[in-house]
Amino acid sequence: MDAITVDSHISAPRERVYDLIADVAARPAWTDHYMKDYRLVTPRSVGVGAGARYRLDAPGGTRNVEYTVVEAIAPRRVVEDGRTGRLGRTRYGAEFELTEPCRGVTRVSMTVWTAPENLIERIRESIRFRGFLRRRAHKALERLRRILEEDTGEPLARATIGGYEARKAPRFGTFAGRGFSASDGETAPAEARPQPGRVGE
Repeated sequence: MDAITVDSHISAPRERVYDLIADVAARPAWTDHYMKDYRLVTPRSVGVGAGARYRLDAPGGTRNVEYTVVEAIAPRRVVEDGRTGRLGRTRYGAEFELTEPCRGVTRVSMTVWTAPENLIERIRESIRFRGFLRRRAHKALERLRRILEEDTGEPLARATIGGYEARKAPRFGTFAGRGFSASDGETAPAEARPQPGRVGE
């Protein structure tokens, strides 16, 4: 699928907008209208190495998506890379670009793309998938805007990782005894960096 890009202007400081977008555990608060069964795949929820998995009920059939944050530059950019489709044969990517056209206003550009690796996946994605994803992404940014501008003070929905135990942290790409959050712009060690898995449906 060719890349789609949706934009939104949010009356909030760029740093605050970035913090919410970069925290993948907070993603259900503004994307659960189309990202179903959302859960973390690593206890790290912020920065390079953070990742999640969710179900997408789209035209052409239900699919699972699993992604990892591969670039996090505060307060400007978050880039995600992952897999979707049958047996994870389709590459998936998303990028959030944040700019500040004027003081106190943040422009968010959300770009999503997929790269099917075989004919069957390309056919599946030709069935109204692009329009479906554009509408859901547009609604997601509108929900993000409302959260940041209205700020009701209520706690946001957050995803968790099931069955996590601290002593088993190395299995999830985090060394025991260290914090789970990576500093923005920091690259995780290769051996500790979760890679997008191959997911089935």
